[in-house]
Amino acid sequence: MPDQDIRHRMALLAEEIRDHQFKYYVLDRPTIADAQFDQLILELKALEEKYPLFKAEDSPSDQVGGGFSTEFTQHDHIDKMMSLDNVFDPTELEIWFDRIEKAEVKNTWLCEVKVDGLAINLLYENGRLVRALTRGNGVTGEDVTLNVKTIAVIPHELKGKNIPPLLEVRGEVFFPIDAFNQFNDLIEEEGKARFANPRNAAAGSLRQKDPKVSASRPLSMVVHGIGAANGVNFTSQSAAYEQLKKWGLPTSDRVRVVSTRAEVLEFINYYQLHRHDVEHEIDGTVIKVNEISAQEILGFTSRAPKWAIAYKYPPEEVTTRLLDIKVSIGRTGRVTPFAFMEPVKVAGSTVTNATLHNAEEVVRKGILIGDLVIIRKAGDVIPEVLGAVVSGRTGKEKAFIMPTACPECGSTLRAMAEGDVDIRCPNAQSCPAQLKERIYYIGSRAALDIDVLGFEAASALLSDRLIVDESDLFNLSITDLAKSAFFTKKDETLAANAAKLIAALEVAKTRPLWRILVALSIRHVGPTAAQALAKSFGSTHAIFAASETELAAVDGVGEIIAHSIVEWYSIPWHQEILEKWQAAGVALAETQVENLLPQTLAGKTLVVTGSLVDFTRDGVAEVIAAHGGKASSSVSKKTDFVVVGDSPGSKLAKAEELGVPILDEAGFKKLLAGE
Repeated sequence: MPDQDIRHRMALLAEEIRDHQFKYYVLDRPTIADAQFDQLILELKALEEKYPLFKAEDSPSDQVGGGFSTEFTQHDHIDKMMSLDNVFDPTELEIWFDRIEKAEVKNTWLCEVKVDGLAINLLYENGRLVRALTRGNGVTGEDVTLNVKTIAVIPHELKGKNIPPLLEVRGEVFFPIDAFNQFNDLIEEEGKARFANPRNAAAGSLRQKDPKVSASRPLSMVVHGIGAANGVNFTSQSAAYEQLKKWGLPTSDRVRVVSTRAEVLEFINYYQLHRHDVEHEIDGTVIKVNEISAQEILGFTSRAPKWAIAYKYPPEEVTTRLLDIKVSIGRTGRVTPFAFMEPVKVAGSTVTNATLHNAEEVVRKGILIGDLVIIRKAGDVIPEVLGAVVSGRTGKEKAFIMPTACPECGSTLRAMAEGDVDIRCPNAQSCPAQLKERIYYIGSRAALDIDVLGFEAASALLSDRLIVDESDLFNLSITDLAKSAFFTKKDETLAANAAKLIAALEVAKTRPLWRILVALSIRHVGPTAAQALAKSFGSTHAIFAASETELAAVDGVGEIIAHSIVEWYSIPWHQEILEKWQAAGVALAETQVENLLPQTLAGKTLVVTGSLVDFTRDGVAEVIAAHGGKASSSVSKKTDFVVVGDSPGSKLAKAEELGVPILDEAGFKKLLAGE
């Protein structure tokens, strides 16, 4: 072979091997068998031994475990990555409209939501993703290619026809709001500092030296523009989006092309009212001249296109007086400071309390009791204190001192693990606050979904001494409830609730094993880990008999959760809960009924979006699991089917974008039946 061909073959082999290493070591999604991979390595090594002068310094044949690390080296964008000018009210928008009109260009308007995320620039050469850069200063950005490649919706290779030899794609990386809230709760439980908002979480997740950490974060992206492009011409922004979608890139389904100013304002007003219906945070809308020929005539300033504008929504932040800082005790004993404030309306509701997360956050934000404080509420998220208005201080403000004793039971508060930023009440067995929260959680939809076992009912059961702790819950009878004023009031609804509670407790005894595990309030054990444990071990006896190493080896568990399980079971009164529940008839093993169901979904991953007629949200997930499948909350290329009900969300658009098979409810039932 000529030297040129040998060099080319070695370069192709190295690139292919690195790609497979990345999929194996970082994404945990190998696409070839180990034997095939070994053959590629052997071929490369043979060529390197025969032609040592052609061997690359960073050859994958010399690296163990892939050796992937993000160094954040800087590179220039091919085309400058512009910002957008902003307007903040209809009057300023009208001035921008007038400016466009003076240029006498024929155009329509493209409207889209403004994603509050991290701007990113993807460079594709011959359809292959070769580099991903942050915006940086607009001219130069940081290389985060390895981390960006872990984002499921971003294709490593474009698909379809007429793929250009060079293409820069601009977009926004974001952390979905639901996933962000779950992630923040998880890291807070682990004693780590919470992220302030989804945008910070997205930025922090992309700025990880180890791309495997980025891969563990459920990041997503939406495309909103094009930079340099060779071998392709677009007539309009909307046509560009359509083509990008065909090539497999994640475009938004919240884009509208309109002809009039009134329609633009209608779009702006709609999303200002519905901003919390979107799966990611938005801070406004973007209006662009749709026609590329008109964009070229209008041109750019030194920092922004003249043919686009961002209409920024007012921030959902208000100020109020902080009257006091109190603490609450959660079901795992964690002590959480919260602000008690003068009532104030924010995001459509009046609030008096807002979270402060932990004592370190109070200090970091410099908040004093008596301050005017800025609070923010997004959607259904608990209001959060952002900081103090220092200029409004009078000198009468005072610092918050974290209590040293539990306000509910008097126990000495302490950190439960080295490096834990949280302090906890160690009296898990009899602290009234922890008991109430745990009983209430058992009845929640996240755990056993026990009708009428709300917070008031849980409080009544404990205060009236009908139960000592959760171990007594399934031994309750109508006679017991008759002793409680809460259940014997003349109000017929309350009286009926006593019978409902007893009936619901009977049903709860037969819940799937994973729900029983969640109901035990073992620290870090949520639905995902619980389902993995139930599937791997089949019973609580087998789970608690397993070693920490055996537990950690289960996919979806790991060392932290495994240690927490072993630690929980080492406490005698926790063992007593299981003993009493078993004696009361609670199923502590996977039921035979579940095992008898045909495993028609074995190995399949399904996502459900919208409302189904014959299945509840939680019920459909259990049905999928009972038939051997996996119910996922997000659509990716690994998804086998998306089941669509009434009023589906953005998951439907993503499924269509990725070419994932879509089923209606009737089709889902046929799939369950194996038809």
